[in-house]
Amino acid sequence: MVIVAGSLRVEPHERAAYLAGCEEVIRAARRTPGCLDFAIGADSTDSGRINIFERWDSQSAVEAFRGDGVGDDQAQTILSASVAEYDVADIRILSGTSD
Repeated sequence: MVIVAGSLRVEPHERAAYLAGCEEVIRAARRTPGCLDFAIGADSTDSGRINIFERWDSQSAVEAFRGDGVGDDQAQTILSASVAEYDVADIRILSGTSD
């Protein structure tokens, strides 16, 4: 399993528009084979932060979906980004069931 997690920084007044522009990407990711979870959302305490969380069943699934990354319009809005991929070797279920 691969987890992609981190955050983006945008101007607070541009965050809502940025997130609206991500809606189709989120829907497309969730329909993609190998996607277990995909979320891009507003941070509840920092008006310029956008949180990223993705879970994929394999590195090849991530790469097949990712393609060239964000579009030019989105890239111009991002002030900074701190996002990483994590290879997960084991899972401990804390609540519910595993996907």
